[in-house]
Amino acid sequence: QVRLVESGGGLVHSGGSLRLSCAASGIIFENYKMGWYRQAPGKQRELVAVITSRGTTNYADSVKGRFSISRDNANNTVYLQMNSLKPEDTAVYYCNADWSYMYWGRGTQVTVSS
Repeated sequence: QVRLVESGGGLVHSGGSLRLSCAASGIIFENYKMGWYRQAPGKQRELVAVITSRGTTNYADSVKGRFSISRDNANNTVYLQMNSLKPEDTAVYYCNADWSYMYWGRGTQVTVSS
């Protein structure tokens, strides 16, 4: 059974930082491109950052220079370090695993107060 479990969300003031984690099980983690997506109320889910199996990263323009994605293949975990958070970063953040099939976590809420 495939599981992606996000953690690390919460409430933070504007300018603050959070680190999200996503623990994966049931997949050959090192084969998968891992990503973080987010969905704000009334908006479509959007890509935040991805990291390939080889470690190549890509970011949405809105988070470049503020967010950093990384992975730990030994522990089947992907991280999203979020710095200089803004109120517009408020959303539910979802972990994604993409290779032979695409899997999603259940999400973790991030709320940034102004």
